[in-house]
Amino acid sequence: MRISVIDVGSNTVRLAVADVRDGAPLPVHTAKRRLRLSEQVDGDRRLGPRAVERVVEAVGEACAQAERWGSDEPFAFATAIVRDAPNRAEVLRAVAEGTGVRLRVLPGEVEAELTFLAARRWMGWRAGPLGVLDIGGGSLEVAFGRGRLPDFAVSLPLGARRLTREHLADSLEGRPTDDALKALRRHVRHQLRDVAARIRWEGPITAAATSRTFTQLARLCGAPPGRHGPFVARTLRRGALRAAVAELAALEPERRAELPGISAPRAHQSLAGALVGHTAMKLMGIRELTICPWAIREGILLRRIEGDTEWWSGPQTPLSHQPHLPHQPHLSHHPSAQPPLPRRATSLTLGTAGVPVGAADGGRDMRHDRPDFVVGSART
Repeated sequence: MRISVIDVGSNTVRLAVADVRDGAPLPVHTAKRRLRLSEQVDGDRRLGPRAVERVVEAVGEACAQAERWGSDEPFAFATAIVRDAPNRAEVLRAVAEGTGVRLRVLPGEVEAELTFLAARRWMGWRAGPLGVLDIGGGSLEVAFGRGRLPDFAVSLPLGARRLTREHLADSLEGRPTDDALKALRRHVRHQLRDVAARIRWEGPITAAATSRTFTQLARLCGAPPGRHGPFVARTLRRGALRAAVAELAALEPERRAELPGISAPRAHQSLAGALVGHTAMKLMGIRELTICPWAIREGILLRRIEGDTEWWSGPQTPLSHQPHLPHQPHLSHHPSAQPPLPRRATSLTLGTAGVPVGAADGGRDMRHDRPDFVVGSART
């Protein structure tokens, strides 16, 4: 069976096509188109007409590629950049009318739970009680659990690009002031206070980090480059990240792209991402993060492999809201009151379960299939 997923994020639209082997999504084809949607929103986070057109074009092309690669209908979803837009309904309607594909918007809590599912499958049961952090462009997802699904999941408006836009806009062309950085750190601490207290109380044995932001920061702090493959151990230590925050703050955005791992398109938001990551680790008592190559896209593919497809056609419900489970607190800025999903019994293997989709190189550039698909690459 060949399956696929389309991810509409704040920076790029990504396609991942995978074969299903032994319960794991094995990579067949990955592609991406850089849209930089977060640069095309107004003060109310509304996506402009041209941005909506580009989303429709990118999703349509990704669907066409998935079909050429023999995949069934892809699961297409959008993250915070569309979820938080006042004209979200307009965007979803335009995609449906222009491509025939239903673009879904997942609540932040569901994103955190899907990411946890993927991290648990990759890390295995030997990781023990597991904490997971994921820094996106618009939000920070945090999850903790002892089993297959998290006991606790939360989405906070602490994405790297969002914080850069809202708190470091005056320094986009130069170095930020000390006052601006202090104000941003205070803001992050305030948002994280209660969540960090919960993670400290739970005391995870293993803390994992997903997302391009954490991957690039780990490379900056000395982790092996992506060309070494997904099975090479990569970690990010809190002390090294603290030094990276100071290093990034001392440079103009364009010069940050000269550092190992920091790509030019993400250079301006790398400082905010590093500050959020370091503050979260400090408040949660985490000294070291293990970089996990599987994240939300793999989580969605795993749900498809497990046979849970009914939730695709209805309103998205937190995966761990099960009627037969004791109530667990879930924090989210986008709560859901839909009926619970059935929970599928599945086994997890120790260690890795397969090669992650696009983990090594971040995905093939769609410009190889169409010339107007242009993207930068991370320096290694």
